[in-house]
Amino acid sequence: MSARVHVLLRVEGMTCDGCARHVTEALKAVPGVEQAEVGSWRAGQATVVAKAGVTKADLVGAVQKAGYHAVLAERREVEPPRKAPASGGKGYDLMTIGGGSAAFAAAIRAAELGARVAIVEKGTIGGTCVNIGCVPSKTLIKAAELCYHSAYPQFEGLTACPPPSDWQRVVRQKNELVGALRQGKYIDVAAVYPNITILTGEARLLGGRQVRVNGTTYEPGKIVVATGSHPWAPPIPGLQEAGFLNSEQALSLEALPASMIIVGGGSIGLEFAQLFTRFGVKVMVLESGPYVARAEEPEIGQALVHYLEDEKVRICTNVRITRVERRDGEYLVHTEANGNPEICRAERLLVATGRRPNTGGFGLKEAGVRLGAKGEIVVNEYLQTTNPDLYAAGDCIGDPMYVYVAAYAGGLAAENALSGVGKVCDLTALPHVTFTDPQIASVGLTERQAREKGLRVHASLLSLEHVPRALASRNTKGLIKLVAEEETGRLVGAHVLAAEAGEVIQEATLAIRFGLTVQDVADTFHPYLTMVEGLKLAALTFKKDVSKLSCCAA
Repeated sequence: MSARVHVLLRVEGMTCDGCARHVTEALKAVPGVEQAEVGSWRAGQATVVAKAGVTKADLVGAVQKAGYHAVLAERREVEPPRKAPASGGKGYDLMTIGGGSAAFAAAIRAAELGARVAIVEKGTIGGTCVNIGCVPSKTLIKAAELCYHSAYPQFEGLTACPPPSDWQRVVRQKNELVGALRQGKYIDVAAVYPNITILTGEARLLGGRQVRVNGTTYEPGKIVVATGSHPWAPPIPGLQEAGFLNSEQALSLEALPASMIIVGGGSIGLEFAQLFTRFGVKVMVLESGPYVARAEEPEIGQALVHYLEDEKVRICTNVRITRVERRDGEYLVHTEANGNPEICRAERLLVATGRRPNTGGFGLKEAGVRLGAKGEIVVNEYLQTTNPDLYAAGDCIGDPMYVYVAAYAGGLAAENALSGVGKVCDLTALPHVTFTDPQIASVGLTERQAREKGLRVHASLLSLEHVPRALASRNTKGLIKLVAEEETGRLVGAHVLAAEAGEVIQEATLAIRFGLTVQDVADTFHPYLTMVEGLKLAALTFKKDVSKLSCCAA
């Protein structure tokens, strides 16, 4: 009997029972498909049993030709999956290398499946996010926001300068919160599962499934590598000799400098620029590209620059740094922009140019694991490496480096490793947030990305001056941009610049996830005087001038 596979597809764009029949017929027509069924168009799923030679492209292409959009959610053999090798040595069924969010998610999922698990961590439990990443940075950002808006509430637009003691106080509070979360969300959580063991030490892969920790060799059934990432600095002449702050060190400065240069105009650089400006530091941002927030819609980046410049942040784009030196207690950054040389001076220098995977020095090559151009671990759609017994998750597999992606991937990697279920890592509708004030939140494709993919799209752009909640809050900084297919109206991208954009984006994430149209969004009830009502108004903007509608008519 030839091998067969069971495939689960997520189908977007179905609106009735007739759509479900069309998708079913299209899938049944694919050579090699033995069974195909769409239970309900509302569920948005199709199950297929086919010969092993039928590919994802065959099935997805058939759905697309029928006029719908499909994403592979799961693919596994119909026969009972191959059981994970019996653990040897110290008897662990799964071992994670790393002790952050991806590793803990993998360990917990494995424990739920009845496996004996070891977490190996050479440093501090909790990984980047809770210790030196999003938790401490967002705590300081919120403190800066409160200081800024409360220092001179009666003088709109006046930059606040809180006393230096405020910085020292919020750093202490930040450290207390980090310690509490590390204990409560990692160490205490691991203790709940009797089949999870934490091994403190440095892991070394020896080949196959062998791992050495503190001189002891283990041979777990499967391994999940979740070693995270580290701040990366470009090879600028003189930079290493002069020394600099990275994004982790900047969170624990003992004292605030009078001035700071930030290299990098991405989300991390912009968050830190506003944070330190609001604590009274004179900040300059140097960006090599034509504009900051390059991952976002240009309208959003341009608007955010305007708001930051109102707070006295100096932002310079198209900058090439030729040399860095430190002289007489200050940094001298030699730059050239549009042919014009300039020496930028500041008391501190912060480099925020991204992160790189932690994949060196613990035997990945010996274990037969292939790495990519930036040192990232190469994995397939099931998060399996080129060593079939090793899986990887989190920042060590490269972008996108978000803690919620790491946790999702960690659990998925463990389940695939132990059960062979073949669940696909699906990041189709992945939102992200930049915690400036106003925040940036996006999901799906930008207008340019959609056109580059060959989609025929149109976009709507709505200023927050037309959103009642923004007017009532007396804060109309921001805009909303939606991108939709011309023929179907299917929402393919949503981009929000607003005070609480991160809270707004989830509705758009669900709309994209389930293939809804902008008309679906417009026809849905939205509570009055909420910021998410802005999505409804932006959807209406495709066909109407919302400035000519009353609040009730909208």
